Amino acid sequence: MIGYAFCGSFCTVAASILALKALAAEADVLPIISDSFARFDTRFGKAGEIISEIEGICGKSAVRTIVDAEPLGPALPLDAMIIAPCTGNTLAKLACGITDTPVTMAAKAHLRQGRPLIIALASNDAMSANLKNIALLSMRKSIYFVPMQQDDPERKPYSLVADFSLIPDALNAAFEDRQLRPLFL
Repeated sequence: MIGYAFCGSFCTVAASILALKALAAEADVLPIISDSFARFDTRFGKAGEIISEIEGICGKSAVRTIVDAEPLGPALPLDAMIIAPCTGNTLAKLACGITDTPVTMAAKAHLRQGRPLIIALASNDAMSANLKNIALLSMRKSIYFVPMQQDDPERKPYSLVADFSLIPDALNAAFEDRQLRPLFL
C-alpha cells in the first residue's frame, strides 16, 4: 500500500489529484490529509468536496488525525509514502523532526521502517527560508524529491513547484534507492 498525503498548497491540488488517479489505478493507496487541507475552503475548491473526491479515488477514508497516522509505520507499514503537495511548512517540520500534524506523524512513523518517502514540494519560500530544509532532507536516507522548477521566476523568485506528472517516475526511482534526476528542471 502507498500512503498519499495532501498538504495545504491549494493551487497545486488539481495536479496532485491527477497523479493520484494514475497511481490509484495501479496500486492500493491510502489518503492522508493535513489539518489545513481538511479545514480550509479556497478559491481552488471546497475542502469537503476535494476530500470526498480523493477518498473516492482511493476507495477508502482518509487518515485525518495524528492518532490515526501513528500506526502507519509499525502496525500498518506502507511500501512508500508520497507527500504531494508538500508545503514549505511541512518540509520545515520534517527537517526539524516536528510531528504535530497527521502528515508529519505519518511520515515519521513511515520512516521508522526505512521505506521511501517521496516529497513533491510546492513552496513560495523554497529558495529562501526553506532551501536549507531541502538540503537537510536530501541527505537523509529514504527521502526523495520529485523534480521541481520555478513556477513564476519573475513574480515569485523563491518559489519551487514539483512536476507532479513525475511522481510515478520518482516513486519507481525511490524503490530503486535513487533520486530521480535532474532534481531541478
